[in-house]
Amino acid sequence: MRLANSERSWGWGARALHWIMAALILFQLGLGLRMTVFTPDLLARFALTQVHKSWGSVIFALALLRLGWRIANRASPRLPAGTPPWQVRAAGASHALLYLLMIALPLSGWVAAAASPVQDMLGIENRVFDWFALPDPWVPGDKTVADAAAVFHRFAALALAGLLGLHVAAALRHHFVDRDDVLVRMTFGG
Repeated sequence: MRLANSERSWGWGARALHWIMAALILFQLGLGLRMTVFTPDLLARFALTQVHKSWGSVIFALALLRLGWRIANRASPRLPAGTPPWQVRAAGASHALLYLLMIALPLSGWVAAAASPVQDMLGIENRVFDWFALPDPWVPGDKTVADAAAVFHRFAALALAGLLGLHVAAALRHHFVDRDDVLVRMTFGG
């Protein structure tokens, strides 16, 4: 298998980034749900939030790397001949939206945390795995900004979860109904 993409299949670089990010995003969606809905204890929620922030930073960095990889590797497999034009457009739009959400979600979480009055009052830094602190992109203690970013973050997470469901359903449809190689090109075949 080649490192770079080709007209027939995705290279192992694109495949590795795809599956690593898929696992991390699913983990983050589950962790976000757990910490906001199923963890009433504030200290436990704080610990989960710190983990969530750290992995969000990793996803942001990987999303930028993935975008750069995509730009550097212009060759990419096309959808099978005979794919209806609306499906080609829908696939392009959904992929663009996935990239947008992979970047917007970590940024909105970072802004919400950095602008949080509680975080400012308690002197909590946005730390990545306790290795280093992220700079504050916003004036700390701005409740309006923190609340707006948090609302955006929640709705963007729901949109990402729905879009991922459609993405998986489309891949499975290609594999089991259309019996083409779309899914195989992103796994071990092709």
